[in-house]
Amino acid sequence: MNKMILVLATALAISCGDNKKEEKTEVKIGTQIEEAAPAQTTDDKVAEITITGNDQMKFDKSEIRVKAGQKVKLTLKHVGKMDKSVMGHNWSLLTQNADMATVGQASALAADTDYIPADMKDKFIAHTKMLGGGESDTIEFDAPAPGTYTFMCTFPGHYALMQGKFIVE
Repeated sequence: MNKMILVLATALAISCGDNKKEEKTEVKIGTQIEEAAPAQTTDDKVAEITITGNDQMKFDKSEIRVKAGQKVKLTLKHVGKMDKSVMGHNWSLLTQNADMATVGQASALAADTDYIPADMKDKFIAHTKMLGGGESDTIEFDAPAPGTYTFMCTFPGHYALMQGKFIVE
């Protein structure tokens, strides 16, 4: 019976692979497997997050999770090649009561303030500077109260594709 379970488990593991080389780990039946910590968290006090934006108007993350009150150290890297006047990107975290479309439309008219509308600063928790291809910026802020917040790029028109959820637990 144990041999049959081992053969079935081995066949299942082989058939579910995606042809990538992976380290083999021996797991005995009945042992508990510990889940790895999220990649962006280095400890309970600081969440280190790196997010990229590209010339196809996409962030590489659509969801970020942190703990309430945790210090967040976020780095935005523009991995594209286009200049910021053509394909600029920033990372902006909105307050819970901010409407993304309203902020996005107002941002499009705020070129003189790096696409952060001066009369809407109260709708932002944090934001990076506007970046062109090959540039990066790191910001630090304290995670807000538990809840789901929106992050977006405020360059004109980008918020339609460059957005995600910032979940505070």
